[in-house]
Amino acid sequence: MIKVLFDHQIFSEQKYGGISRYFKYLIDGIKQDEEVDYDLGLLRSDNYYIQGEHQLLKNRLFDRFFTTHAKLVKRSNSYSKYLLNKNNFSVFHPTYFDTYFLKHLKKPLVITVHDMTYEALPHYFSSTDALPFQKRLLMEKADRIIAISETTKKDILMYSNIKEEKVVVIHHGIENSQSEYEIVENLPEKYILFVGARWSYKNFYLLANAFKAIASKYPDLRLVLAGGGPLTFGDSEFLIRNNILEKTIQISATDKQLNTLYRNALCFIYPSLYEGFGLPILEAFKNGCPTLLSDCSCFREVAGDAAIYFDHLSLTALTSEIENLLDNKQLTTQLIAKGQARLNKFPIEKCISKTIDLYKTIV
Repeated sequence: MIKVLFDHQIFSEQKYGGISRYFKYLIDGIKQDEEVDYDLGLLRSDNYYIQGEHQLLKNRLFDRFFTTHAKLVKRSNSYSKYLLNKNNFSVFHPTYFDTYFLKHLKKPLVITVHDMTYEALPHYFSSTDALPFQKRLLMEKADRIIAISETTKKDILMYSNIKEEKVVVIHHGIENSQSEYEIVENLPEKYILFVGARWSYKNFYLLANAFKAIASKYPDLRLVLAGGGPLTFGDSEFLIRNNILEKTIQISATDKQLNTLYRNALCFIYPSLYEGFGLPILEAFKNGCPTLLSDCSCFREVAGDAAIYFDHLSLTALTSEIENLLDNKQLTTQLIAKGQARLNKFPIEKCISKTIDLYKTIV
């Protein structure tokens, strides 16, 4: 039997998030395959998706050993290295790019590259950030690299010396089960939706300026920000200067609440300058939310003709497309129908089965 070893990294960093959910999908898929087993190099985690997984030290008796995040990471690294040294596995698939394990690894290595944002847009990141260096080392060491889109594969080859035969495209996917919903208190009746982080290449301020431009025409319209953390001083000051703070609502939503936000939004807008896949697109499609996307990166690969696209640097283009969508109910209906059909190209089962087949091929 093949055994895959996953480590703790992303589960130590995220409570919710696309990458940790991706690895939980893989774990659940392995549980359904009689030829594959797994181990999880994890002592404890607050991650929402793996609360049902065995965690050796998930007990209040051990809280004193994990008083800081640094101690959690240090002890979890040690446990993962212990499992690596035992060598009782077939393939190692780390969940992020810390290279702590390299000296201890004697079995095949698979990594998933979710995007090449650091490499494509280095000016948006600190020059002291070690992630691009660590990612390059792991890509060079890996036996196989999973790229989550053709765009990501193209950029891996563009920004590194990795040989093409080493890179396998396995698209992300989404569950085809019925969405679960949770009430969101004080949700406005009419709003446009932005999801995720608001900094740098996420291009949030273009959307905020577009909202400002149309706010007087649609006085009841609100801008809802899902996730990304509470508004910072910089966010608030920008919104105040543009007289839209009182019309902007930030919500730290659970997955079920996020489904509610998609379902009730007039549209979802994704203005990012770069992404590796764009899972929120599929989330919006699944919940019947019309979608506006910046015309860059991988978005056309994922959304096809089921979204409206705008120039990612043009305030005029984004403003015009928002107004067009808000005023055109027929277009809204068409986009929702196309989005539902587009979901059929990205079932999570395909992502899982292709990944498991890759493990088997390597072994």
